[in-house]
Amino acid sequence: MKKSRVLLLLVALLIPVTLFAAGTQESGAKSQKTVINFPTAATTGAVYPLGAAMCNLWNTKLPNVRASAQASAGGIANLNMIADGEAQLGVAVTSIMYESYNGIGSFEGRANPNLRVMIGLYSNPNQVVVTDSSGINSLADLAGKRFASGAPGSTTEVETSIHLKTSGIDYPDGLKVQYVGFTEAIDLMRNKQLDGAWIMAGIPNAAVTEMLSTAGGKLLNIDESLIAKLKEKYPWYGAYTIPAGTYPKQDSDVLTSAIKLTICTDARVDADVVYELTKTFWENFDELKATQAPLKKVNSKDAVKDLAGLPLHEGAARYYREIGLL
Repeated sequence: MKKSRVLLLLVALLIPVTLFAAGTQESGAKSQKTVINFPTAATTGAVYPLGAAMCNLWNTKLPNVRASAQASAGGIANLNMIADGEAQLGVAVTSIMYESYNGIGSFEGRANPNLRVMIGLYSNPNQVVVTDSSGINSLADLAGKRFASGAPGSTTEVETSIHLKTSGIDYPDGLKVQYVGFTEAIDLMRNKQLDGAWIMAGIPNAAVTEMLSTAGGKLLNIDESLIAKLKEKYPWYGAYTIPAGTYPKQDSDVLTSAIKLTICTDARVDADVVYELTKTFWENFDELKATQAPLKKVNSKDAVKDLAGLPLHEGAARYYREIGLL
């Protein structure tokens, strides 16, 4: 009896145990996998397919990882899931990450000091589309108009609020707001039930293309002085030019504001796992870029730039130090 207890103890000691804070483990006879839950955005946009492609890459290249992309309500929902330990990765722009990290704005009183950046992807420009017949030529002209500001609580709706309030418009009461997403906004504009819509997404965006080509839309410039005013209060903004010809009937460059889109994570996620995820992403970047349009202009040299002062995860920082970016 005593001998059998000793044997059981030896077997237990030989079983590998992997601790992975903020994640779960799948154990099998031959392997043990770290489960990565990765909320992205709505299935109709470009971010969800990108997340799915990244997970497929990781699952193929990393035998110790099982990652799954999930559709979600967007950045705010993703950050809440990370804070609550329901997700290990997420997609979010640096603006709402800054709010989550510091416990301000949409995250008032709920600071998440464990929030970290893993990969800085690309700048997400604000794209304001209005109808030619609306008479709108500046953000100030949106006062009193019928306008789609994005789904409630979405990053797009937050962007609408910040920009219009900074422009001196009483948002949301100073205009006729419709809290709808891109797809609904297209139909409303075609039916002349909407004067404009706010879209925040990488370029070119399919919804913007539809609005300009089939709904009599045009892109609105955001004035340089307004962008400068935004940057004084919100450190995550930068000026961005949408080149002429990006969209149908767009004959000239359009100046707007933009924010960096990131893959974010939690400081408690194992550093070795985050290192492998980051390294695998960049070492197979050309393969991803071939099928994912939002990555066409992404450069690894910009991965740690324009992050609004947010900290990198140590596992990711280790990789960026190895390739000379830090």
